[in-house]
Amino acid sequence: MTVNLSGCDPLERIINKQRVPSPHPDIHLYILTYWSEGYKVKGYLAEPIWSKSLPGLLYLRGGIKNVGMVRIQRLIQWASEGFIVFGPFYRGNKGGEGNEDFGGQDRLDAVCAVDVLRENKRFDQEQGIHAIGFSRGGVMALWAAIHRKEIKSIISWSGVTDMFLTYRERVDLRRMMKRVIGGTPTKYPERYDFRTPLNQLKDIHGSVLIIHGELDEHVSIEHAYQLETLLEQENKHVESWYYKTFSHQFPIRQQQVILREAAKWMKRQ
Repeated sequence: MTVNLSGCDPLERIINKQRVPSPHPDIHLYILTYWSEGYKVKGYLAEPIWSKSLPGLLYLRGGIKNVGMVRIQRLIQWASEGFIVFGPFYRGNKGGEGNEDFGGQDRLDAVCAVDVLRENKRFDQEQGIHAIGFSRGGVMALWAAIHRKEIKSIISWSGVTDMFLTYRERVDLRRMMKRVIGGTPTKYPERYDFRTPLNQLKDIHGSVLIIHGELDEHVSIEHAYQLETLLEQENKHVESWYYKTFSHQFPIRQQQVILREAAKWMKRQ
Protein backbone atom coordinates (compact mmCIF):
# COMPACT_ATOMS: atom_id res chain seq x y z
CA MET A 1 0.00 0.00 0.00
CA THR A 2 1.26 3.47 -0.87
CA VAL A 3 0.26 7.08 -0.32
CA ASN A 4 -0.25 9.19 -3.42
CA LEU A 5 1.61 12.34 -2.47
CA SER A 6 0.52 14.00 -5.71
CA GLY A 7 -2.63 14.74 -3.71
CA CYS A 8 -0.52 17.46 -2.11
CA ASP A 9 1.08 18.83 -5.26
CA PRO A 10 1.91 22.55 -4.85
CA LEU A 11 -1.14 24.67 -5.64
CA GLU A 12 -3.32 27.22 -3.92
CA ARG A 13 -4.34 25.10 -0.97
CA ILE A 14 -6.97 27.27 0.72
CA ILE A 15 -10.50 27.27 -0.68
CA ASN A 16 -12.34 29.33 1.91
CA LYS A 17 -11.50 31.14 5.16
CA GLN A 18 -14.39 32.25 7.35
CA ARG A 19 -13.85 34.14 10.57
CA VAL A 20 -15.73 32.89 13.65
CA PRO A 21 -15.92 34.19 17.24
CA SER A 22 -12.70 33.75 19.23
CA PRO A 23 -12.39 33.49 23.02
CA HIS A 24 -9.16 35.53 22.85
CA PRO A 25 -9.22 39.22 21.81
CA ASP A 26 -5.80 39.08 20.16
CA ILE A 27 -6.19 35.76 18.35
CA HIS A 28 -8.41 35.59 15.29
CA LEU A 29 -10.18 32.28 14.74
CA TYR A 30 -11.32 30.91 11.38
CA ILE A 31 -12.98 27.85 9.93
CA LEU A 32 -10.87 27.07 6.92
CA THR A 33 -11.58 24.79 3.95
CA TYR A 34 -8.63 23.40 2.00
CA TRP A 35 -7.76 20.82 -0.64
CA SER A 36 -6.44 17.40 0.33
CA GLU A 37 -6.22 14.65 -2.32
CA GLY A 38 -9.07 16.28 -4.22
CA TYR A 39 -11.31 16.50 -1.15
CA LYS A 40 -12.53 19.66 0.54
CA VAL A 41 -11.40 19.27 4.16
CA LYS A 42 -12.06 21.65 7.03
CA GLY A 43 -10.22 22.78 10.14
CA TYR A 44 -9.76 25.60 12.64
CA LEU A 45 -7.07 28.24 12.16
CA ALA A 46 -5.96 30.33 15.16
CA GLU A 47 -3.97 33.38 14.10
CA PRO A 48 -2.34 35.75 16.63
CA ILE A 49 -2.52 39.36 15.48
CA TRP A 50 0.25 40.84 17.62
CA SER A 51 3.06 39.88 15.23
CA LYS A 52 3.58 39.85 11.48
CA SER A 53 6.18 37.07 11.75
CA LEU A 54 5.33 33.79 13.51
CA PRO A 55 6.14 30.07 13.30
CA GLY A 56 3.43 27.65 12.19
CA LEU A 57 2.06 24.81 14.27
CA LEU A 58 0.10 21.88 12.91
CA TYR A 59 -2.21 20.55 15.64
CA LEU A 60 -3.30 16.97 14.90
CA ARG A 61 -6.23 15.75 16.93
CA GLY A 62 -6.89 12.30 18.30
CA GLY A 63 -9.93 10.06 18.06
CA ILE A 64 -12.13 9.60 15.04
CA LYS A 65 -15.27 11.42 13.84
CA ASN A 66 -16.69 13.47 16.72
CA VAL A 67 -14.63 11.65 19.35
CA GLY A 68 -11.52 13.71 20.04
CA MET A 69 -12.56 16.56 17.73
CA VAL A 70 -10.38 19.69 17.62
CA ARG A 71 -11.05 21.88 20.65
CA ILE A 72 -10.93 25.63 20.14
CA GLN A 73 -9.54 26.23 23.61
CA ARG A 74 -6.56 23.95 22.94
CA LEU A 75 -5.72 25.77 19.70
CA ILE A 76 -5.99 29.11 21.51
CA GLN A 77 -3.57 27.83 24.18
CA TRP A 78 -0.95 27.02 21.58
CA ALA A 79 -1.57 30.22 19.61
CA SER A 80 -1.08 32.20 22.85
CA GLU A 81 2.48 30.85 22.90
CA GLY A 82 3.16 32.62 19.61
CA PHE A 83 2.21 30.17 16.86
CA ILE A 84 -0.14 30.30 13.91
CA VAL A 85 -2.04 27.11 14.66
CA PHE A 86 -4.01 24.98 12.21
CA GLY A 87 -6.03 22.00 13.42
CA PRO A 88 -7.55 19.87 10.63
CA PHE A 89 -10.80 18.06 11.40
CA TYR A 90 -9.72 15.34 8.90
CA ARG A 91 -11.77 14.34 5.89
CA GLY A 92 -15.46 13.57 6.25
CA ASN A 93 -15.92 15.66 9.40
CA LYS A 94 -17.94 18.84 10.03
CA GLY A 95 -18.99 19.14 6.40
CA GLY A 96 -15.71 18.01 4.86
CA GLU A 97 -15.63 15.56 1.96
CA GLY A 98 -14.32 11.98 1.95
CA ASN A 99 -14.08 9.42 4.74
CA GLU A 100 -11.65 9.24 7.64
CA ASP A 101 -9.63 6.02 7.66
CA PHE A 102 -7.59 6.22 10.89
CA GLY A 103 -4.08 7.00 9.72
CA GLY A 104 -4.40 5.61 6.19
CA GLN A 105 -4.99 7.91 3.22
CA ASP A 106 -6.33 10.56 5.58
CA ARG A 107 -2.74 11.23 6.66
CA LEU A 108 -2.66 13.45 3.58
CA ASP A 109 -5.00 15.81 5.44
CA ALA A 110 -2.05 16.47 7.77
CA VAL A 111 0.55 16.51 4.98
CA CYS A 112 -1.42 18.98 2.84
CA ALA A 113 -2.16 21.13 5.89
CA VAL A 114 1.50 22.12 5.94
CA ASP A 115 0.76 24.22 2.85
CA VAL A 116 -2.13 25.93 4.65
CA LEU A 117 0.37 27.27 7.17
CA ARG A 118 2.91 28.16 4.48
CA GLU A 119 0.29 30.29 2.67
CA ASN A 120 -0.49 32.33 5.78
CA LYS A 121 0.67 35.94 5.39
CA ARG A 122 2.05 35.99 8.96
CA PHE A 123 4.05 32.77 8.59
CA ASP A 124 7.82 33.18 8.99
CA GLN A 125 9.76 30.71 6.84
CA GLU A 126 12.83 31.00 9.04
CA GLN A 127 10.93 30.07 12.22
CA GLY A 128 9.40 27.19 10.31
CA ILE A 129 6.60 24.71 10.83
CA HIS A 130 6.16 22.41 13.80
CA ALA A 131 3.69 19.61 14.50
CA ILE A 132 2.01 18.19 17.57
CA GLY A 133 -0.09 15.04 17.62
CA PHE A 134 -2.26 14.04 20.55
CA SER A 135 -3.38 10.40 20.97
CA ARG A 136 -4.26 9.05 17.49
CA GLY A 137 -2.80 12.32 16.21
CA GLY A 138 0.62 10.94 17.16
CA VAL A 139 0.75 8.77 14.03
CA MET A 140 -0.57 11.68 11.97
CA ALA A 141 2.22 13.98 13.20
CA LEU A 142 4.88 11.36 12.53
CA TRP A 143 3.55 10.69 9.02
CA ALA A 144 3.40 14.42 8.30
CA ALA A 145 7.06 14.74 9.29
CA ILE A 146 8.04 11.67 7.27
CA HIS A 147 6.44 13.12 4.15
CA ARG A 148 7.33 16.79 4.72
CA LYS A 149 10.99 17.22 5.57
CA GLU A 150 10.59 20.93 6.38
CA ILE A 151 8.77 20.18 9.66
CA LYS A 152 11.33 21.35 12.24
CA SER A 153 9.97 19.60 15.31
CA ILE A 154 7.36 17.03 16.26
CA ILE A 155 5.66 16.46 19.61
CA SER A 156 3.93 13.15 20.28
CA TRP A 157 1.75 13.84 23.33
CA SER A 158 0.12 10.66 24.67
CA GLY A 159 0.60 9.61 21.07
CA VAL A 160 -0.24 6.41 19.24
CA THR A 161 2.77 5.11 17.32
CA ASP A 162 1.90 1.44 16.63
CA MET A 163 -1.48 0.43 15.18
CA PHE A 164 -0.87 -3.27 15.91
CA LEU A 165 -0.38 -2.41 19.57
CA THR A 166 -3.49 -0.20 19.58
CA TYR A 167 -5.59 -3.12 18.29
CA ARG A 168 -4.20 -5.45 20.97
CA GLU A 169 -4.64 -2.99 23.81
CA ARG A 170 -7.93 -1.30 22.99
CA VAL A 171 -10.56 -4.03 22.96
CA ASP A 172 -13.18 -1.27 22.91
CA LEU A 173 -11.81 0.05 19.58
CA ARG A 174 -11.54 -3.25 17.74
CA ARG A 175 -14.97 -3.07 16.16
CA MET A 176 -14.27 0.42 14.82
CA MET A 177 -10.79 -0.54 13.60
CA LYS A 178 -12.06 -3.62 11.78
CA ARG A 179 -14.77 -1.53 10.13
CA VAL A 180 -12.50 1.35 9.10
CA ILE A 181 -9.37 -0.63 8.26
CA GLY A 182 -11.24 -3.58 6.81
CA GLY A 183 -10.26 -6.40 9.16
CA THR A 184 -7.92 -7.56 11.91
CA PRO A 185 -4.11 -7.29 12.03
CA THR A 186 -3.94 -11.06 11.60
CA LYS A 187 -5.99 -11.00 8.40
CA TYR A 188 -4.59 -7.76 6.95
CA PRO A 189 -1.18 -7.08 8.55
CA GLU A 190 -0.17 -4.90 5.61
CA ARG A 191 -3.01 -2.47 6.36
CA TYR A 192 -1.86 -2.02 9.95
CA ASP A 193 1.76 -1.75 8.88
CA PHE A 194 0.68 0.93 6.38
CA ARG A 195 -0.69 2.98 9.29
CA THR A 196 2.33 2.45 11.59
CA PRO A 197 5.16 4.96 11.00
CA LEU A 198 7.79 3.22 13.14
CA ASN A 199 9.53 1.58 10.18
CA GLN A 200 10.04 4.89 8.35
CA LEU A 201 11.45 7.07 11.12
CA LYS A 202 14.72 7.40 9.17
CA ASP A 203 12.89 9.89 6.93
CA ILE A 204 12.12 12.32 9.77
CA HIS A 205 14.41 15.37 9.72
CA GLY A 206 12.98 17.31 12.69
CA SER A 207 13.58 16.90 16.41
CA VAL A 208 11.07 14.81 18.35
CA LEU A 209 9.67 15.35 21.84
CA ILE A 210 7.72 12.54 23.48
CA ILE A 211 5.29 13.49 26.28
CA HIS A 212 3.50 10.59 27.95
CA GLY A 213 1.92 9.57 31.23
CA GLU A 214 3.08 6.21 32.55
CA LEU A 215 -0.44 5.40 33.76
CA ASP A 216 -2.05 6.06 30.37
CA GLU A 217 -4.91 3.58 29.97
CA HIS A 218 -5.85 4.59 26.42
CA VAL A 219 -2.43 4.73 24.75
CA SER A 220 0.05 2.72 26.79
CA ILE A 221 3.51 4.02 27.60
CA GLU A 222 4.84 1.22 25.37
CA HIS A 223 3.97 3.39 22.33
CA ALA A 224 6.33 6.06 23.66
CA TYR A 225 9.08 3.60 24.56
CA GLN A 226 9.04 2.06 21.09
CA LEU A 227 9.18 5.46 19.41
CA GLU A 228 12.05 6.64 21.58
CA THR A 229 14.08 3.46 21.09
CA LEU A 230 13.68 3.41 17.31
CA LEU A 231 14.45 7.12 16.93
CA GLU A 232 17.63 6.63 18.94
CA GLN A 233 18.59 3.71 16.69
CA GLU A 234 18.21 6.07 13.71
CA ASN A 235 20.38 8.67 15.49
CA LYS A 236 17.55 11.18 15.53
CA HIS A 237 17.29 14.01 18.04
CA VAL A 238 14.69 12.78 20.54
CA GLU A 239 13.76 13.93 24.02
CA SER A 240 11.21 12.31 26.33
CA TRP A 241 9.19 13.72 29.21
CA TYR A 242 7.54 10.87 31.12
CA TYR A 243 5.20 11.41 34.07
CA LYS A 244 4.79 8.58 36.56
CA THR A 245 1.40 9.63 37.99
CA PHE A 246 -0.36 10.91 34.85
CA SER A 247 -2.80 9.04 32.63
CA HIS A 248 -4.06 9.91 29.13
CA GLN A 249 -5.51 13.31 30.00
CA PHE A 250 -3.08 15.31 32.13
CA PRO A 251 -4.35 17.35 35.12
CA ILE A 252 -5.34 20.79 33.84
CA ARG A 253 -2.87 22.86 35.85
CA GLN A 254 0.11 20.63 35.05
CA GLN A 255 -0.98 20.36 31.42
CA GLN A 256 -0.82 24.14 31.06
CA VAL A 257 2.68 24.27 32.52
CA ILE A 258 3.92 21.42 30.32
CA LEU A 259 2.34 23.04 27.24
CA ARG A 260 4.27 26.26 27.85
CA GLU A 261 7.52 24.34 28.29
CA ALA A 262 6.81 22.29 25.16
CA ALA A 263 6.23 25.50 23.17
CA LYS A 264 9.62 26.81 24.33
CA TRP A 265 11.20 23.49 23.33
CA MET A 266 9.72 23.78 19.82
CA LYS A 267 11.10 27.27 19.33
CA ARG A 268 14.59 26.13 20.29
CA GLN A 269 14.71 23.55 17.51
